[in-house]
Amino acid sequence: QVQLVESGGGWVQAGGSLRLSCTASRSIAPISVMGWYRQAPGKQRTLVAGFTVGGRTNYADSVKGRFTISRDNAENTIYLQMNSLKPEDTANYYCNLVGYGTTYWGQGTQVTVSS
Repeated sequence: QVQLVESGGGWVQAGGSLRLSCTASRSIAPISVMGWYRQAPGKQRTLVAGFTVGGRTNYADSVKGRFTISRDNAENTIYLQMNSLKPEDTANYYCNLVGYGTTYWGQGTQVTVSS
């Protein structure tokens, strides 16, 4: 069993920045697939940024150049640095981990960007 705890969400004006954190209750060192998804009201949950097999990263087209995903294995934490935020980035952001036999989700952290 793995618990994922997100933090760092909040309210920000357009053009601002936020950094999200997701800390796992178990080691993420052996985990290849881990990342961030988001879901706005009435919409599907979609990938924002993630680590994939082979140590690669991928990003949704809408956030390329603005968001950066990173990880600290010693802290069992991944981060999402979000710059130049736009109102359309408003959503609940979820941490995701694939490993230890299944897929895990955090409880989500709300990001609200005002125009």
